[in-house]
Amino acid sequence: MAYQQKLAEKLIILNERGNGVLIRMNYIKKSCADPKQRLSLLTDKAMESAIKYINKKFPNIDFRGNIQNLINIQRQKSEVMSTMSSYYESFLDVIEFRDHVYELLNTIDASQCFFDISINFDFTKNYLDLITTYCALILTLCRIDDKKTLVGMYNCAHEMSNGCSDPSYPRLGQMFVEYENPWKKLIQEFGPHTRSVTAALLSLKNVYPRRNMLAEQWRSAQLLSLLSAPATMLDPACCDTVACEYLPMEVMERWIIIGFLLCHSSLSSNQTSQELWKMALRSSYYITLTRDEMLNAHKVSEDIFDSMKGYGKRVADIKECREHFLINCGAIHREKRHFLRGAMKELLNVLEDEPGLLGPKALFVFMGLSFCRDEVLWLVRHSENMPKIKTPEDYIDNQMAELLFYMEELRALLKKYNYVVQRYYVQYLAQFDALVLNDTIQNMYVCPEEESVLMTSFVSSLSSLSVKQVENKAEFDFQALRLDWFRLQAYTSVNKAPLLIKDYPDLAKVMNVIQFHSRMVDNVDQLLQETSDLSIFCFFPRVFEKMFNQSSEEVTMNRYLMSFPLVCSHFSHCGNALCPEEIDVLVKRSLELCVTFLEQIAKQTSNVLLEICAEQCNLQDQLLPKHCAESISAARHRKQKKPPPKKGEVQKEKAGAESLRKDRTITTNFDKMHLTLTELCSSYCLSNDIIVFDHTVVPSEFLLSHLETCFSEIIVRMANYNKTTQEIARPSDLLAGLRVYTTTLHSLSSYVNVDVSRLVKTVLLQQTQPVDSRGATTITTLYTNWYLESLLRQASSSLIVHCPSMHCFINQLSENEPVFKAEEFSDISELEALAELIGPYGLKFLSENMMWHITSQISEMKKLVMENMDILVQMKSNFDKPEEMANLKKRLTGSENVLKRMTIIGVILSFKSMALECLSNILDKHCPYLAGPIKGLRDFICPDADIKETMNVFELASAAGLTCDIDPALVAAVSSMKTDNTSADEEYKLSCLLLVYVAVSLPILALDNNSSYSREHGGHNNNIHCLATAINQLAAAMFTVQGKNIEQHLKEFLLMASSTLLQLGQNVDKVEVKHRESVYLLLHMIVEKSPFLSQDMLESCFPYVLLRNAYREVYKSFIITLG
Repeated sequence: MAYQQKLAEKLIILNERGNGVLIRMNYIKKSCADPKQRLSLLTDKAMESAIKYINKKFPNIDFRGNIQNLINIQRQKSEVMSTMSSYYESFLDVIEFRDHVYELLNTIDASQCFFDISINFDFTKNYLDLITTYCALILTLCRIDDKKTLVGMYNCAHEMSNGCSDPSYPRLGQMFVEYENPWKKLIQEFGPHTRSVTAALLSLKNVYPRRNMLAEQWRSAQLLSLLSAPATMLDPACCDTVACEYLPMEVMERWIIIGFLLCHSSLSSNQTSQELWKMALRSSYYITLTRDEMLNAHKVSEDIFDSMKGYGKRVADIKECREHFLINCGAIHREKRHFLRGAMKELLNVLEDEPGLLGPKALFVFMGLSFCRDEVLWLVRHSENMPKIKTPEDYIDNQMAELLFYMEELRALLKKYNYVVQRYYVQYLAQFDALVLNDTIQNMYVCPEEESVLMTSFVSSLSSLSVKQVENKAEFDFQALRLDWFRLQAYTSVNKAPLLIKDYPDLAKVMNVIQFHSRMVDNVDQLLQETSDLSIFCFFPRVFEKMFNQSSEEVTMNRYLMSFPLVCSHFSHCGNALCPEEIDVLVKRSLELCVTFLEQIAKQTSNVLLEICAEQCNLQDQLLPKHCAESISAARHRKQKKPPPKKGEVQKEKAGAESLRKDRTITTNFDKMHLTLTELCSSYCLSNDIIVFDHTVVPSEFLLSHLETCFSEIIVRMANYNKTTQEIARPSDLLAGLRVYTTTLHSLSSYVNVDVSRLVKTVLLQQTQPVDSRGATTITTLYTNWYLESLLRQASSSLIVHCPSMHCFINQLSENEPVFKAEEFSDISELEALAELIGPYGLKFLSENMMWHITSQISEMKKLVMENMDILVQMKSNFDKPEEMANLKKRLTGSENVLKRMTIIGVILSFKSMALECLSNILDKHCPYLAGPIKGLRDFICPDADIKETMNVFELASAAGLTCDIDPALVAAVSSMKTDNTSADEEYKLSCLLLVYVAVSLPILALDNNSSYSREHGGHNNNIHCLATAINQLAAAMFTVQGKNIEQHLKEFLLMASSTLLQLGQNVDKVEVKHRESVYLLLHMIVEKSPFLSQDMLESCFPYVLLRNAYREVYKSFIITLG
């Protein structure tokens, strides 16, 4: 008979089904209460009258007589049915589950089954689980406010569509009415089952008190300590009630509190029941129904017993338990967590050092994990739900990270050394357990056939095991054995069974141990989930985040912070197939929590690291040349008697003084930052990646990402660009600071296995672009704006002079003090630093912006050419006729404007040439094997080659900082100026006349007082020496675009310029043309700068003796000083 009842199978199936239906009900409750997830039909104003009517009349709703109230359901009946069908069917699942539970409980009562958690563990546990699951399901159902609306609307739509109510509606409606007062109905239902339930609960009398000890008792018993008895360290940890040792306290308390509420009669008659019940009430204020659904144990118990006669003493007991809890329990559990942190640390250290002990001491690991999980769950349940208490600090744990860390490390250790554990327990099962079981069976005096077959199969299954199977990585599966043992428990727990398990406790103890050992071979992951799963945090995100924030405030907890995101990997275990809609919500919440924690850890780590970088940068800044003047001055006057320091004057410390310490125990700010960094980086060693559902999260990538963002912002901040005052840091200073930052950042690799080189390259490469990956401004944009708007704009006004001999720009002497010294931003060292900072890409961006300014000047010059076109045409044909040229010059307008704009172009191109030259030097230093071939390719290109090929090579060479005969950037800029309004011939004509315009305007420069040539500077004081660069490069670009001969047109320009300047020599008035010799030098400079002109060409049209005399004249006034 017992074999046909299939009690074991039914308990397994119903528990699994009940858990799924319970989760489904909880999801319905949450979705109906959440405005974002609530059904649109329930929030539709048009449905309000129908909803009110259904709730008022439920379950006896008149669908035909009150059609006016239900007219909107009539209109949307199809949508109502399709939307409400899943909810309706879910409620039907509750009825179906209830029916099966009734049937099974009645069968168990009729069979007078025996329950003892220490003997038939699986049978008793599943029986109690079924009761609490059923009770939790009914209570959760009753908490759904919209259940009547959902069912009533569906049935209305069903009747309107099919002409009759749904067949299940009457039972469903009746169930809702019956459970209006759920506890009253539940107590009534369980009245017949009191004997069985009470017997099962009383079997906890030895287990629960042993688990519910104080921390002092744990400490005196040296719980979980492997070092307390070194002689027995290798002995296997075993006991008669193995599975009870890691049974969750929360589960037992739920059994006791709910069980004695449903079957309360024994509380008055049985002292043991009363003690067990009181102990549970003193330990927990809240118990979990499911997810975040709680039951206030004291309040519910008091309300129930208040309404019953003869239970006054129980109400008094409840109040006494509540007072005890509020006064003592917070401190008790705080001490338990404190003890567990120390015990788990010792256990972890021993097992890490000797992983072979995981075999004999595996039970200790699961006990430790279970105890820790009990304390974590207790704090989660109570931390935010407590009434006002005197010691709220007992419910705050800023060291929770450490406890979670030890749990995660032990879990990882078991998974890592699973092979060791498997090997140990396969031998244990085959060479010890099988023999003990066989002896136990032989000593049984009654053994029916069915039971005999099962027990014989146990022995044969265990005896066939061997170590070779482990070595060959065979897959083990003892599920069948464990299920058969569960079946045997059910068969032998029935009152009239031929073999009663209560008569053979030794058999039960041996089989319970074998069950644990078999799980260590094939089911460690499931056992880890049962003992250390913390997926409850998914439903208490606020509590979880609060615990993280509290732990992150403690410096000593920094190394354990990674345990919080690791816990998020547990959340994938809490989904259920009966509620697939919840999975997406869980995935989103899990990832949000995991990402939030990782971002905060990354933020803390990067902040500390960058603070160290900033401090190092400050120290490095003290070593810069600009700060050494005081030291040099002191060294020069060292032998002189020092004057006494002024009162109140603080002597400046020498660089490096901070490294001198008299006492190493004194910690500096640097020490504290390095300690914090070490602690934070240690947390990254806990796990390389975290699996959250189907997503793989890499913690170190969050750190790199955060460092990338912060590093980019710091680089821009270090530039100190002020748009209002036009101030900016010198490139060399920024480069020095940047080198300190990169050097310090590379030290991160000593702490964490991260690719810092990739980080630095990514950030610096982004800084060579106008904007970075986040769209923020980069130093390339800042320096481009500054050089164009500050330095070159003042150079265009001759406030700053290009100085070829010194390879820089310098400030002109003036009454007003300059905002900045031009040479400090434009000498070779600064421009090389700029080239290192912004690289070829950045200089290309700078060049493109320069070209925009050049094209705007060209456009203005072309307008002047068009205004004077007729005169320029005549001057081109009559340049060798002085009389006619003199008359034409009088009619020519805008000559000074043209020269001014041409000079501006020359200044810009000169600066560009200097910057590219510095880039070339940098590339030669950093990558000579790349720069060399590019230079060779540029030199190899034939002048007669195809212009497109030539320009491609020149573009490559220019990007590498090499000077080219034709500037590809200028060619591209001039080419982009072409418009549809002008033909190619007209453009060509304008280009030719522009050169004529410049040539005939050169004599005007002799009249400018600032046109004097400075031998010291190697140029003119008004930057007209830059005309040489402008004329050569602009002519080459214009005639390249138009496909004309550059050399021929430059010869024509030289001839015309020589002629006009020679005519200048005929003027004998020295005052009027006092800078004539300085202007003569321009011709020599134009030829010297041009790859298309030669000195022979110059001598053919301009006497060399005039040039020689001009140089002698300008050098006369230069005073040579000999040091």
